[in-house]
Amino acid sequence: MHLDRETTKKIKGLIWFTVLTLVALWNYKVLFRGICFLWRVLLPFVVGCAIAFILNVPMRFFERKLLSRVGKRAREMSLLLTILIGAGIVVAVLFFAVPELGKTVAHLGENMDALLPKLQQKLVQALSEEPKLARWVAALDVSWETLSGYGMQFFDFGLETVRSIVSGFTAFTIAFVFACYLLLQKERIGVQVKKTMYAFMPRDWTEILLAFCSLSGDVFSRFLSGQCLESLILGAMFLVTLLILRIPYALLISVVITITALIPIFGAFVGCAVGVLLIFTEAPMKALLFLVVFFVLQEVEGDFVYPRVVGRYVGLPSIWVLFAVSVGAGLMGIVGMVLFIPISSVVYSMLKGIVHRRLKERGIEM
Repeated sequence: MHLDRETTKKIKGLIWFTVLTLVALWNYKVLFRGICFLWRVLLPFVVGCAIAFILNVPMRFFERKLLSRVGKRAREMSLLLTILIGAGIVVAVLFFAVPELGKTVAHLGENMDALLPKLQQKLVQALSEEPKLARWVAALDVSWETLSGYGMQFFDFGLETVRSIVSGFTAFTIAFVFACYLLLQKERIGVQVKKTMYAFMPRDWTEILLAFCSLSGDVFSRFLSGQCLESLILGAMFLVTLLILRIPYALLISVVITITALIPIFGAFVGCAVGVLLIFTEAPMKALLFLVVFFVLQEVEGDFVYPRVVGRYVGLPSIWVLFAVSVGAGLMGIVGMVLFIPISSVVYSMLKGIVHRRLKERGIEM
């Protein structure tokens, strides 16, 4: 049997692949530790790529729409403007929302010192038919100071915690610097990546992969824009409604819901919990009214606003947006809800293109 040079090369490659696969399976623990170590080393750069991707959306808008006449410095000025706006939002939230939440928790603690003993007494009376359980409840120390002490056990700032904070800050700094470099040199880096792919991969596979990456980047960018717009719409709905109903902390609650609503569908529930806590310290009955308002507006947002706004931006029909969110939540939780909408849009666009091409090849017009 005569084997040409190309066939012999493929057989050798298959043998080496099989041997390496068997060795990896035999030493899977060592391989897993190596992968974990490599992931820890590369994590700042992966996070940097994610930061660059997010910042690129507003930066590209500023560069093309606002600073297009500046000239060579448009890229640097767009990046600086994006960073300043992002930092301004973070600082505003820290100086506006966090102090208010701190005051509310302190005020809640003062009220709880009077409320908790009454609740304990009523619970003891309700358990009059269970003497042992009633005595156990009566012996509990239910002061706010004790309860907050239990909560602080989750925040034991020991030496390991300090090390983790320093390590996390260092990793974030590296990631942020790497993201800025990517944004300033994105065209040059893109050309280098394309050259490398064409040099080491088959031409057909390279073109398919580049087309897929281009489509994915475009869809994810439009998804981020749609998600931000949807959050602003939801926050405005809450602000107007809470002001009309004269519910306390209307502006603060609307800002918190706008931020947390960046997580699709269910993110606003975090803002709801904060809102209930804030309103409860001022007017407990209005906290119940706020819950009713929240569920009504959340239903309107989930059924009408979100599928139409985000679906229009990612090019995905409303029914498939709901389907993507449901499947993503079932498979990966909150992360799945965020990722499955743009992923579904990419798959939908690719399948749509394939179907149209196949129909055209068969001479079918629909």
